[in-house]
Amino acid sequence: MEFLEELKWRGLVKDVTDEEGLKAALKEPVTIYCGFDPTADSLHVGHLQQIILLRRYQKAGHRPIALCGGFTGMIGDPRPTTERKLLTHEEVLHNADCIKDQLAKFLSFEGDNAAIMENNNNWLGEMNLLDFLRDYGKLFNVSYMLQKDTIKKRLDSGISYTEFSYTILQAIDWLFLYRKYNCRIQIGGSDQWGNLTTGMELIRKVMGEDSPRAFGITSPLITKSDGSKFGKSEGKNIWLDPARTSSYEFYQFWLNTPDADVIDYLKRLSFRSPEEINALEASLKEHPEYREAQKALAEELTEIVHGKEGLEKALRITETFFHGNIMDLSPADLRIGLADAPKTDADSGITLIDALVSAGISKSKSDARKLIQQGSVSVNGAKITAIDAVLNKEDAIDRDFTILRKGKKNYFIIRFH
Repeated sequence: MEFLEELKWRGLVKDVTDEEGLKAALKEPVTIYCGFDPTADSLHVGHLQQIILLRRYQKAGHRPIALCGGFTGMIGDPRPTTERKLLTHEEVLHNADCIKDQLAKFLSFEGDNAAIMENNNNWLGEMNLLDFLRDYGKLFNVSYMLQKDTIKKRLDSGISYTEFSYTILQAIDWLFLYRKYNCRIQIGGSDQWGNLTTGMELIRKVMGEDSPRAFGITSPLITKSDGSKFGKSEGKNIWLDPARTSSYEFYQFWLNTPDADVIDYLKRLSFRSPEEINALEASLKEHPEYREAQKALAEELTEIVHGKEGLEKALRITETFFHGNIMDLSPADLRIGLADAPKTDADSGITLIDALVSAGISKSKSDARKLIQQGSVSVNGAKITAIDAVLNKEDAIDRDFTILRKGKKNYFIIRFH
């Protein structure tokens, strides 16, 4: 299967400026780029598709450029609804440094097609307003720009000149990379189509019709089959920064992928071969309870983002919480594994009955007594059946918190003052 055909099979091709021309260009090593605006100090799983696409191109022998928008991040790509909050230059440059380190985990910086990291602040930051207007603004007709979807969608609600000009700045990025690295291909999500074609238009006008062709290719944005937003768990973003999202949380996010979505995610985000993915799809149909597809996806992506050590920790915490003794885990791992568990504060010496009511585990003291007598309550991994049991700070984990468990999977945290 040719590279472009495999991308199609994986659902990674939506629009191409010239498919036959691109197919011919890809027969030889070419340089390709994707941009990432540092609007936060971490990328999240919504960026993974494009990051992994850069890696796919590199594995196929092409040279990838990961571009950090240290300048364009101060504006931000226009959103469909409202203006973005403007960040300071210092904030954006700090964010750019952070995501540069994250992007470096995915690409190889050795060999003939060694990856390149760039920051557009290096050239856009040196441009003055007159240069922008004379050298570039003059080349874009307002009517042409008004046809861009990102701009057209904002005409009724209003769009500032700042965000209106974003597409020109991104076009200048591609022209710079084209001149410096002969970068002929830009990739992006389907929402970037207008920016890609603007860049091609600028390259054509500045470099001339006889210059080597440039190509743009987009991929569909990842969506959930139930219509909910991809990339969030319990309303929280799943970040690529381990300080923001632990390897355990990251692993659990993918492990909990619905059956209806997991094969699509494997095709888009996994480096497994089509044959391996087809085998996982067959397993999903025959034995969905084994969750082999989810486990394969979770393990592969967790190792890519968090390394082998991160994956081992995620697997250890997962296995212990579901099949082992939680007290075998360190206090640090317990905090990670129970980060989303309901928490309540209490004084040392609180009775177990009062703790169950305070934590919301039981609706009343009589309900709490029944749970205890039935053997349905555990304290720090040990089943408790004494209704007069008391919880003390001295017996707490790290003299800080106690874990209550109702049944097999419902965990609650009591934090002591």
